[in-house]
Amino acid sequence: VQLQASGGGSVQTGGSLRLSCVVSGRTQFPISLAWFRQAPGKEREFVAAISGTTGRTLESDPVEDRFTISRDNTEGTLYLQMNSLKSEDTAVYYCAARTGGYNYIASNAWTYWGQGTLVTVSS
Repeated sequence: VQLQASGGGSVQTGGSLRLSCVVSGRTQFPISLAWFRQAPGKEREFVAAISGTTGRTLESDPVEDRFTISRDNTEGTLYLQMNSLKSEDTAVYYCAARTGGYNYIASNAWTYWGQGTLVTVSS
């Protein structure tokens, strides 16, 4: 499984961005997908995840009600719609994949990783 993230950039506080992650390759089992982020000097943290079978999602508290994770299985693409962006959302955003369940917030539970895309939010 290979992942390629894109869509990062610079935006003002309160603005919006949509990240994309193209997923290629196949596994024997359904793939769950997730977004993580890593701010300068901080550890990588969970943002949101989506099931490979039910479409159910899980979002972290800091982004709940502002960010929406979705996937288009026909196009093999994962999305993260980010609204009402804050300066604390500034980070490199990574897409990740794993076979099996989606409700894992630890980064070491995820097997496959994209290269990351930088989001900078400024006032």
